[in-house]
Amino acid sequence: METLSQIALSFTPGLGNTSIRRLVDLYPDEDIFSLPKSELKNAFGTHKSVLDNILNKSGFNRAEEELRFCEQNHIRPLFFTDPDYPERLNHDETDDCPALLYILGSANLNPERPIAVVGTRRATPYGRDNTDRLIHELKPYNTPIISGLAYGIDTAAHTAALDYGLPTVAVLGHGLDQIYPAENRPLAKRILENGGALVTEYPSGTAINPRYFPARNRIIAALADATIVVEASEKGGALITAAIAASYQREVFAVPGRLSDTYSRGTNNLIATNRALLVRNADDIAFQLGWPLMGKQLSMSEMKEMPKLSSDEQKIVNHLKTCDHQTLEEIASAVGFSLPKAASILFNMEMAKVVRTLPGHLYQLCQ
Repeated sequence: METLSQIALSFTPGLGNTSIRRLVDLYPDEDIFSLPKSELKNAFGTHKSVLDNILNKSGFNRAEEELRFCEQNHIRPLFFTDPDYPERLNHDETDDCPALLYILGSANLNPERPIAVVGTRRATPYGRDNTDRLIHELKPYNTPIISGLAYGIDTAAHTAALDYGLPTVAVLGHGLDQIYPAENRPLAKRILENGGALVTEYPSGTAINPRYFPARNRIIAALADATIVVEASEKGGALITAAIAASYQREVFAVPGRLSDTYSRGTNNLIATNRALLVRNADDIAFQLGWPLMGKQLSMSEMKEMPKLSSDEQKIVNHLKTCDHQTLEEIASAVGFSLPKAASILFNMEMAKVVRTLPGHLYQLCQ
């Protein structure tokens, strides 16, 4: 079946992922739109409206537009019968996964040892640090990192993967004609430039809609052999992803936190109710998944070099080495900069992961 017909199936009213998969399984060597009416009646029985939509090729106009968009923007439509389609999405337990995906980028979607890392959009320094540390420890395993390009833990996971030279794939809850949140456009660009990929089941023109993001989470869970929840409140998308991963018979891990921390309540509850395994380090993950343990991990200095600093940035670094953390005003006064100049420099240093912000608008050197 040609690509246009595959896309047209996804735009045919009344056909969902399950019915498309069933129909193609019934007629694996046929173009569905070329089947005689008698054959289609056998497949759909009393569902006359669906039968008519196929016979009338109702999805073709929109499919032609989408195919042009894909060709103009180097996007690969991947049907579930394509050899490059993620085979983890074609298992019996993942039969609710998309029959058609849109892929931008060059990442291998059938790699060894992929891990999903998810968590709250309101990540704390504890959550970001643990995300960075775990992904650093996964470097020797050459683990592809799957996440959702959202604020918080997702952003930390993609960024750490890029910093440590690991492949990373972002699964989106909208079409590839936009990036949400818009602030993560540079991150998406960096993912593509470093051999990663953006993946979605949604065509171009799909409006941003909160109800699409829980559906997106099933793809994150299905693409990975295990899901790590780093921080989560008592309700939220990360817990949905964990539940889906478990339903797909994939391992779920959770990073524990203090009982008093809002964004550790969800992860602690997963562990307490035996819905997730407690994870301390990458070797916990490797042991549970049957990977050969890699022994001593590389040091942080071996994995990620400190960016080159300007003379002004070095002044701030030298000052922060003498104290644990300080406000913008205290730093500006100590090094003799105006507030706007200090704020601009600190923003660039935060983007380069030289400093980080703490609650109370405090700045601290990254370890």
